[in-house]
Amino acid sequence: MPFFEDFTIWKYLASIVDILLVSWVIYKLLNLIKGTKAVQLLKGIVVILLIRVVSEFFGLNTLSWLTQQAIDWGFLAIIIIFQPELRRALEQLGRGRFFSRSNGPDDEEQEKMVEAIVKATDYMAKRRIGALISIERETGMSDYIETGIPLDAKISSELLINIFIPNTPLHDGAVIIQKNNVAAAACYLPLSESPFISKELGTRHRAALGISEVTDSITIVVSEETGNISLTKNGELHRNLTLDAFKELISHDLIIASTKVKPASSARWNWRGKNNG
Repeated sequence: MPFFEDFTIWKYLASIVDILLVSWVIYKLLNLIKGTKAVQLLKGIVVILLIRVVSEFFGLNTLSWLTQQAIDWGFLAIIIIFQPELRRALEQLGRGRFFSRSNGPDDEEQEKMVEAIVKATDYMAKRRIGALISIERETGMSDYIETGIPLDAKISSELLINIFIPNTPLHDGAVIIQKNNVAAAACYLPLSESPFISKELGTRHRAALGISEVTDSITIVVSEETGNISLTKNGELHRNLTLDAFKELISHDLIIASTKVKPASSARWNWRGKNNG
């Protein structure tokens, strides 16, 4: 009798461990696709499942049959649709990164990154070297990183300046910074299609606004024509920033400190508004 009691306890423990492992795997997979187009597709799958339940409850036979067909073929569709994410997961599993804990950069690293970006931006603005730098935050930018040339290099002002020197292989496109590293250069960013954008703005500004509309990234633009510094975040464009105002804005958003720097209100420009300068 005690043997069977012990067996039952182990069975319960195995069930708990099983549930925890499945929950952990789902959590890691959700983190993997966070910020990619797969999130929207995942929402679509959830909608189909909800429609299936509702149609079954109300006896909508035709709709129920259609959604059931979608579910039956869903496994194959998921493999095709989520192919980039599945490939990335398998690559990380092979490197052992899937099980690693992803810690964010500390304050000191953030300060060094801000210093490097400000120094490079100041150099390029004075010499009218066009630049487009996007910094990943909470929303992942893996889809856009894959469109460029992978670098995975430690960030420095010298590296950023060298990338955007005219007539070099990597100068055309965006640099994406991920976890304090230059993840890739010559990346393609989505262009904003808003009709409210000033016609005087070029492709770099439209790309910066476009990526700020679909992610929470911070994107810096240096105009090749005027040397003006601009910054986009949350679908807003801060134009014609002085170096001090630019540093204050980027420090406020990137440096995690006990005393937060308050951004200069005079430097805020909404791209939907009127340009005064």
